[in-house]
Amino acid sequence: MEQHFTVKDFFLFSFLGLLLVMIVLAMYMVDRQWTMMAQMQRTMEEQVVSLRDLRDLMRTFETGVRSGTISASAASAANEENLPDAFERAYRATQMEGYAIGDWLISPFGTGLKTITPLISSDAYAAEVQAYVLESLLSRNPDTLEWEGFIAEDDGWTVSNDGLTITFRMREGLTFSDGHPMDAGDVAFTFDFIMNEKIAAPRQRAYFQKIESVQATGKYEVVFQFKEPYFESLALAGSMPILPEHFYKRYLEQPLIFNQSKGLLMGSGPYRLQDPEGWTPDAGIVELERNPYYWGPITPPFETLLWNIIENDSARLTTFRNGDIDLYGARPREYQKLLDDTGLMRRTQNLDYMSPTAGYSYIGWNQERNGRPTLFADKRVRQAMTYLTDRQRIVEEIMLGYAEVAVSPFSPRSPQHDKSLEPREYNLEKAKQLLSEAGYQDRDGDGVIENADGKPFKFELVYFQDNPDTQRIVLFLRDLYAQAGILMMPKPTEWSVMIDLLEHKDFDAITLGWTSGVEIDIFQMFHSSQTVPGGDNFINYKNPRLDAVIEKARSTIDEEARMPLWHTAERILYEDQPYTFLMRSKSLVFIDDRIHNVQTTRLGLNKDILPVEWFVPAGMQKYTN
Repeated sequence: MEQHFTVKDFFLFSFLGLLLVMIVLAMYMVDRQWTMMAQMQRTMEEQVVSLRDLRDLMRTFETGVRSGTISASAASAANEENLPDAFERAYRATQMEGYAIGDWLISPFGTGLKTITPLISSDAYAAEVQAYVLESLLSRNPDTLEWEGFIAEDDGWTVSNDGLTITFRMREGLTFSDGHPMDAGDVAFTFDFIMNEKIAAPRQRAYFQKIESVQATGKYEVVFQFKEPYFESLALAGSMPILPEHFYKRYLEQPLIFNQSKGLLMGSGPYRLQDPEGWTPDAGIVELERNPYYWGPITPPFETLLWNIIENDSARLTTFRNGDIDLYGARPREYQKLLDDTGLMRRTQNLDYMSPTAGYSYIGWNQERNGRPTLFADKRVRQAMTYLTDRQRIVEEIMLGYAEVAVSPFSPRSPQHDKSLEPREYNLEKAKQLLSEAGYQDRDGDGVIENADGKPFKFELVYFQDNPDTQRIVLFLRDLYAQAGILMMPKPTEWSVMIDLLEHKDFDAITLGWTSGVEIDIFQMFHSSQTVPGGDNFINYKNPRLDAVIEKARSTIDEEARMPLWHTAERILYEDQPYTFLMRSKSLVFIDDRIHNVQTTRLGLNKDILPVEWFVPAGMQKYTN
């Protein structure tokens, strides 16, 4: 029997559809209310704890004053006298005229973050966020570059005569950002977590494999036992970020969840994620709030640290002009123009500086792709590419002198650098000669060189698409390379795609940059063992001689004996040219005038060191929580 859809049926289905929508909306609202209630409950619990701690502190203080054992001036002097060494600079900031607590510090990120979960993140942006959340046993003094106690007590470590055993005494009574106590077990757990093969942390394991074990020998005592001598043993042990065992241990049973996570971030630092499991790249921002459980003797000055993801350069500058972000890193051409902008200069401060730890940019020549040797497997070809790369013109014409040509991974201001090495200068004829020796000639007269089989010399150069200076450099190089008969095809690429290409080693050549330091360990980038999946030797460069020199340098504790080994390693890299080392660039920064106590240190801006030293005077503050 035939059935017809009637008007009555239409209204019935409409009513059912409307009822379904209302049910879904109600469920969504209930879920939001539960989330808000959970946040409110956590906030109230933290306020109760803070009030209880403050009450206990006031009672102790009042008792001391009444008994005559404490005076107000003596209490202030005692606080300064007992200040941990690492907090001395931050303490001096609190004594400056106009010092105040409050306001937000808002910074831009030029690309989106794939993840901010520690260990599996691989970019500098994620590391910047983590630096405010995670802490380590030691920190480096930005003036002297000496190590100081942080989570460890001042002078709270001893090194055995053979350099293989380091014992740390931790400060007592510290907590993570959820109020859970920290002890030596968390340090030992962190090492075991990193070294667990199920956790996607090959970069960290490459460094920490020097360590035999990390043992909690007391509640606040932890011992690092090394397999062999290592020149950076104290730095390695002291700078390991301490992960809370109670938060991360569940992922030993669920490693895949951890490895694919986007925002699992908790530590003991001055700031924290409001939800340590809830951040996602979709948010478009990273927001950290002041840690109410922070153990440090100085309250972190900003209520909130906020990073806005603004990928477009013009939009980022407009946002800075409008006062909606507090920092702006300029390109060289742009920097010079902005210096003439009187309106902008009236409300900002500017700095251009070359940090002693400034990193370097490079072109990495992939020597093996899909299991087969590439064009760049021959070192004569790599040498030729460096001779064809006119780095001095790049510095002068594109970077406007705000950079210097790089010779190697070692800073020219570091004793690691062999001062007898000079950058290879542009030399077209030398490049052609090397390419000819490697078997590349223009065999058919079309202006493009070919190998013996007639295959033209052509390749793709992957670069980050949102950096106009890099784009100018790549287009400039395309024309230079063409003069030698080489077809280079620029491949502008999104950052997330670049990360995937690196992980799979799926590219011909790529231009990127590494951060640097006073003395760096090049094992991660250039040792043959690090060509493994996820390793940072993603150009598949292998040289057994260099491997042996790196290993010997790493195991040489005496600096006077170690530096000649680094010089040997540098000369091998200079000969092999696995990278064409491009340049070290100056930082060109504008900062909102309301931010006070902006300084440069031997580690860069004092924004980038902890404890936080910047502040905004009360009368200039714009934001409140």
